[in-house]
Amino acid sequence: MAPDPARGKQNRLGKGLSALIGEVEGVGLAAPEDTPESSGRSPSGAVAEFSLSDIRPNPAQPRRTFSETELEELAASIRQRGVLQPILLRPDPDAPNQFQIVAGERRWRAAQRAGLSTIPAVVRELDELQLLEVGIIENVQREDLNPIEEAEAYGALIKRFGRTQEDLAESVGKSRAHIANTMRLLNLGETSREHLRQGRISAGHARAALGAPDPDPVVDMAVAKGMSVRDVEALVKRLKDGSALDTVAKKVNQTDKDVDTEALEADLARVLGLKVDIRQGVSGGELRIKYGDLEQLDELCRRLTAKRS
Repeated sequence: MAPDPARGKQNRLGKGLSALIGEVEGVGLAAPEDTPESSGRSPSGAVAEFSLSDIRPNPAQPRRTFSETELEELAASIRQRGVLQPILLRPDPDAPNQFQIVAGERRWRAAQRAGLSTIPAVVRELDELQLLEVGIIENVQREDLNPIEEAEAYGALIKRFGRTQEDLAESVGKSRAHIANTMRLLNLGETSREHLRQGRISAGHARAALGAPDPDPVVDMAVAKGMSVRDVEALVKRLKDGSALDTVAKKVNQTDKDVDTEALEADLARVLGLKVDIRQGVSGGELRIKYGDLEQLDELCRRLTAKRS
């Protein structure tokens, strides 16, 4: 029987994804001759094969970024061993005989890459709240969401469905403090959010920047200068004391370079005859070469583009 949205929804969601799927991990797949080849309905909670072409992604899927490397690795595993865990579907409310993914979009994408035509799945009658909340539960429990995706998903549940932070904490198995700290990231501007989505800064950088009167320039500076979380915390403290951002920035990162970095800067400066500045960031770094006039720039370009014999 499909779950009753009006009764016990909070408790069922709080038990995690398996409560809604019906513990499908322990259900054996039907034998090929007993399994429908396309999207005919199966009994609620039963595992059956569904055509990949009859399945659509969840429009409320909180996860927007899928790693190409991870998808390829999963596709290779599926080619070798098949899809080991069924995905969770619901009937598409806008398309007869079509289905929306509630949980398992990564497996669906990888199955397509692996060349499969069908995928094992369970169908449940779920409303919009359950659709969004189960998507969040699956991704949060597997740590698949980046911090901004997680924050935006919590925000959608609160704004669209009137959930409280206490409700969310129980549903996804996180502390209320975690929910509150994650949702603080929504106070960042869109550029700062994109830095976080792309991994240019960590959630720690972002939370530290949020202590500033205007956090977005702090985030921009943290990305540009490759600042550590401790650097950002120190910068924000000075800003709170009334210092100007440009003045404070000059003092940041002046003493945090290790001996090897300083030695490499010195070697490059000696070879090039120009000042060299190496800055290590969260994901990579920068090599800056400073020149005094156009003649120095021209000589630098000539040396960098010269053919090696």
